[in-house]
Amino acid sequence: MQAEKLISAHRGSRENPANRFEKIRIEPDADLNPDDESGGRPQGPRTQFFKDHSHTVIARNDSPDVGLTASLNPYRGCEHGCIYCYARPTHEFLGFSAGLDFESKIMVKEDAPQRLRAELMSPKWQPQVIFMSGVTDCYQPVEAKLKLTRRCLEVLAEFRNPVFIITKNRLVTRDIDLLSELARLQAAEVWLSITTLDPELRKVMEPRTSPPAARLAAIRELAQAGIRVGVNVAPVIPGLTDYEMPAILQAAAAAGATAAGYTVVRLPYGVAPLFEQWLAMHFPDRKENVLNRLRSMRGGKLNNSQWGTRMHGEGIFADQIGRMFEVARRKVGIQNDSRELSAAAFRRPPDAQLPLFS
Repeated sequence: MQAEKLISAHRGSRENPANRFEKIRIEPDADLNPDDESGGRPQGPRTQFFKDHSHTVIARNDSPDVGLTASLNPYRGCEHGCIYCYARPTHEFLGFSAGLDFESKIMVKEDAPQRLRAELMSPKWQPQVIFMSGVTDCYQPVEAKLKLTRRCLEVLAEFRNPVFIITKNRLVTRDIDLLSELARLQAAEVWLSITTLDPELRKVMEPRTSPPAARLAAIRELAQAGIRVGVNVAPVIPGLTDYEMPAILQAAAAAGATAAGYTVVRLPYGVAPLFEQWLAMHFPDRKENVLNRLRSMRGGKLNNSQWGTRMHGEGIFADQIGRMFEVARRKVGIQNDSRELSAAAFRRPPDAQLPLFS
């Protein structure tokens, strides 16, 4: 039990559930390649990084729930380790697990900046907002070393292409110089996701993200730099974090957030059993209450991927959360104006050279 608690303190998931596409499952030893962060005791697998050989970096999205059609993700998998992350099942397409593999085997698009430049130079590119962190966080810990997100922002700033970023990491403030440059052209907006203001809950639910206070500090720094900044109260976990919504909105507004949104936790495919296991370990007294509320919001299931309802759910509990959000948002003065990012300043640098790929 001691080892299990230690692992959960540094990783969101405790295990690697079977990949739904694979017939063979590998069971590693619990202390194999431990992160030595606690006197040599096992903390889970060390993070490994692999080169991603994707031929393009701008992905297309046709979901009406998202609102943006172009996205850029320099990394696949996310070391933040959020137990509830809806992107976990995407790792199964790579032959990995939605569990520990998702947060410890990270695919890195080393040539993302060069490929981004090539795609923006193409006459086929229609200037539009690019959404960063649409799947995994572009400011996860390894970004501090690799700077792929920053180098992509340098390309976007050169082309004056608008960008919308959502992150859980204060590291975004490192790039205020580039974001400010784009913001002056109404071409940059940043949102910080805040799930809880409780630092202890954050440690076991989102183990390698920035603490809540650091995210609020990031909102303040971005706002002071003239960058439009919002807060995403996400994901809301009914019966566990939903009551924090007013306090999160109040703290974010005080820090300078001028926009806000929320989503209710989504548990597709392998995420549901991982989340159930996590609840049983950390909140056994609340487990059934949380799961039953989710089922009541998802048509009797733990997940419903139907467009139009998947982000907020349906039913009495979903309505209560929606009303609470609107009342709290208005109370703290977040207007959610409809100002849109602009691609009017987009340009292709006349001296830019298309990169050559081997």
